[in-house]
Amino acid sequence: MISLDNKKLNTIRASALVSIFHAKSGHPGGVLSAIDIIAYLFFEGMDYNPNDFDKLERDRFILSKGHCAPALYAVAAELGIINRNELKGLRKLNHDLQGHTHRITTPWVEASTGSLGQGFSFAVGEAYGLKLQNVSNDVFVMLGDGELQEGEVWEAAMFSGHYELDNLCAIIDYNKMQSDDYNSNIVRLEPLAEKWSAFNWNVIEIDGHNMSEIKKGFEKAKLQKNAPTVIIANTIKGKGVTYMEGSPSWHGSLELSIEDLKEALDQLGLPNFNINRFINE
Repeated sequence: MISLDNKKLNTIRASALVSIFHAKSGHPGGVLSAIDIIAYLFFEGMDYNPNDFDKLERDRFILSKGHCAPALYAVAAELGIINRNELKGLRKLNHDLQGHTHRITTPWVEASTGSLGQGFSFAVGEAYGLKLQNVSNDVFVMLGDGELQEGEVWEAAMFSGHYELDNLCAIIDYNKMQSDDYNSNIVRLEPLAEKWSAFNWNVIEIDGHNMSEIKKGFEKAKLQKNAPTVIIANTIKGKGVTYMEGSPSWHGSLELSIEDLKEALDQLGLPNFNINRFINE
């Protein structure tokens, strides 16, 4: 198993940022806030074979906040699920790595997502289906906090609680920001834990950038019986890059300049990271 230390996590962050830089568009803030948890699941937390994603008996990860696909792609590249050079094709026509996860071009991805709320409903359906087939594996699904403003999310949450889907674990990337502003200025979410509890979910709150807390949170989730689990992961938008951290303007729909990228790589402790490694020749 590949060691998952801070240097490895920052390398994954750097790969994601470089791919966004060459795509000339993307969502760096939410990508950086999600990487620690996605990396933990793929490196350590899930039971799956990277060479056999079609096997029924496997854990599943669904990125409901599909616009943060570069985080998932960068993790996959680090693990060898995809060739690192594929990152140069992010968001480009006729390339596999679309701006939102797309199962047709990347069959190792569990679901095509992007329309907020639908990935969560897909995950609920998979968890329920596995229960009906007596398959004991788990389904993990990551949602953005702004995504929780979609009514579809709460319909799916109510269904999951009613049917006691203890093989389902939702993760909220709770960076407190969405596309236009802070969540609290758009539609406030608090009291968030109480909302999920009211829908009969087991609630765990963690620091989404503390690997020890992440590990303990998922271990607790696996022990839960007769109820689905939601992990509210308190994260920082733009984690690791100070000029992005805590700024809604770095959510997305922007182009990273070469100066922005070099400063980010320097702050991640990787000033010599090969910026041109993903350029399409």
